[in-house]
Amino acid sequence: MGEGSVSEALIRPDASKPTPGARLRGWLGEEVAAQTLRWRLWAPVAFGTGSAIYFALRVEPLLWPLLVASGLALAAWLTAKRRGGRRSRTWPLMILACLLGGMAAAKVRTEAVTAPIAPTLSEATIIEAWVVDVDSPGQNGARVVAAPVWIRGVEAERTPVRLRATVRGEPPRPGEAIRLFAILNPPPAPAGPGAYDFGRNAFFQGMGGVAFALGETRRIDLPPAPWRLRLAMAVNGARYTLAERIVARLGERTGGIAAAMTTSHEAWISQEDMDVMRDSGLAHILSVSGLHMAIVGGFVFFAARLGVAAWPWLALRVPGKKVAAVTGLAAVCAYLVVSGAPPPAERAAITASIAFLAILLDRQAVTMHGLAVAAFVVLAIQPEAIVTPGFQMSFAATAALVALVEAWPKRVREISAPWPIVAVQRFGGWLTAAVAASVVAGLATGPFAMQHFNRTAMYGLVANLGTAPVADFVLMPALALGAALEPLGLGGPFLAVAGWGVDLMLAIGAWTAGLPGAVRTVASAPDYVLPVAFLGVLFVCLWQGRLRWLGLPLAAAVLVWPRAPTPDVWIGDGGTNAAFHRQREAVILRPGVREFAVDLWSRRRGLATADRPEASWACERYSCRPETIEAGPIALWWGRRAPDTAQMETLCRAAPIVSLRAVVHALPSACDGRLVLDGADFSRGGAVELWRDGSAGANRWRAVWTADARGDRPWARQPDPDVSDSGA
Repeated sequence: MGEGSVSEALIRPDASKPTPGARLRGWLGEEVAAQTLRWRLWAPVAFGTGSAIYFALRVEPLLWPLLVASGLALAAWLTAKRRGGRRSRTWPLMILACLLGGMAAAKVRTEAVTAPIAPTLSEATIIEAWVVDVDSPGQNGARVVAAPVWIRGVEAERTPVRLRATVRGEPPRPGEAIRLFAILNPPPAPAGPGAYDFGRNAFFQGMGGVAFALGETRRIDLPPAPWRLRLAMAVNGARYTLAERIVARLGERTGGIAAAMTTSHEAWISQEDMDVMRDSGLAHILSVSGLHMAIVGGFVFFAARLGVAAWPWLALRVPGKKVAAVTGLAAVCAYLVVSGAPPPAERAAITASIAFLAILLDRQAVTMHGLAVAAFVVLAIQPEAIVTPGFQMSFAATAALVALVEAWPKRVREISAPWPIVAVQRFGGWLTAAVAASVVAGLATGPFAMQHFNRTAMYGLVANLGTAPVADFVLMPALALGAALEPLGLGGPFLAVAGWGVDLMLAIGAWTAGLPGAVRTVASAPDYVLPVAFLGVLFVCLWQGRLRWLGLPLAAAVLVWPRAPTPDVWIGDGGTNAAFHRQREAVILRPGVREFAVDLWSRRRGLATADRPEASWACERYSCRPETIEAGPIALWWGRRAPDTAQMETLCRAAPIVSLRAVVHALPSACDGRLVLDGADFSRGGAVELWRDGSAGANRWRAVWTADARGDRPWARQPDPDVSDSGA
């Protein structure tokens, strides 16, 4: 057969070209076929979605329906898989089983950690407790984590397992028994409807209340504590001693940063340095999390592997890579203990441990499947992590970096190039990879930083690129060696090197934070927008093929989604402070009171803060009211006793909204047509946001209360407003 006959056999002259629809179907088929090994990656996504749905509910569900539903879904999926069903049938069943499993796991976790929550006492009380650990300082002083043994006026069965107590003077050390005369309250409620729920976070950490000491802390003698508590106090005491020695070596400023990066103790970090780290985008370095675990574990891994390779006798008898993996795993576990095992460090340790276990099982360490397993393990142990900024940002950034590794072109090895050229090429490759990693990680975590923290460090990329070589190759390895050798008195040289790295990092942070426009405040999008962005980021990372870019518009949802109208007035829980919206500013009625809550609310709404002008306001010991209609829409009474009739009439004539901390049983005629909120309203609803509703001149307002946004959940008890601020 001739050449022409072959062509005619392969391509018929009368063959029609495929239609655009056929080409589209073929392309979509190729995209779907490319996901053969990727479908299972969506299992932890579905599991986390189920947990998120549980936490989004307004009413606490029953346990048994969730267990039954998840069990039936799991059985249906396993049955379909055993019978060899198509993936188009088994995959939806897997997703459904994981979704329901996530809801059931979150409910089981809630039942497991449920513990007594401190009541709101009308008067100060006496607390006798063991000091478990020294916490980061608040706005009102040093804080400790205490295990109460006895609280006057509280029955034993209602005594919380843990308290966070603000103390006066020098904080006591872990392991000491103390007596406090303090105000006791439940954990704080959100600063406003939809804001971050500190009470929920405290609930899952076993923190049943907050205390504010009114006098000096007294050391006392108590009966021996249970062995688990003694062990925890001994470990935390050793951690605190190590932090003190690091600070003594390097000084309070440099050593405070180094101690926080090693032991999680932030007691020595000044507010100025903390602001610099936040405004420059370097605050993540202070929190012991994935970056620290990766650097410490990776440094120990490569050092151990190099040590095995440098000893020929040992290299011939043991698998160097697996020995290094075991050593790295031990280092991660040790670092977890030294850091105090905060939740971000626990999650990072689980992820790093799975990577080292993959090496021991002859699997690739850094893969999307390994990350999926780590996410599944973390969510199974701590389902509440799905609603925390740390988990969301950490796993979004890690997924983006793994996706970058998968797409990164393989480097061609040079055969006989001169070493200067090779050095330049290697440096250029490293710089390109570093820039790409920082950009990708920043883009992946950007939606969460905007939504949760309402601030964007505009020069964060510059600061992180400047500090990355120092932190990765100098600061963290030297700090790890110095901390390990310091108990023997040999850590000085290594800690000195780490101190130089800290000083350089602070200098870079101060420079970038001082640049014009270094920080931009971004208002939070509606609550349902962040899950959309999260799914968009995951789709870009998990999908293989060009169709992945359809996730980009979803990933940018937080940035582009229209914001809801800004509330006209905010009143904090209890009516102890208030602010109103005017020309992109939150005008604060009582500057310096409950600053943390005011700052959270104003940033969440994208507002700058401003103090009320003294000239147009009449403020007395227990009240503050505008002198003109233009001055502001609210009059505030924060006294514990109710105002008398004359005072009430004065408040109602001054403003269309009157907020009272006390409960008022009767209103004078001057309050007709006014919106009056008193202590009973705040006791039921917590903080409130108000929007003017109606035609001009009408005094009608739409209110959204914090309690309505939280729902009826185990952690949603309303605290007293006096000292329940998270800065207390």
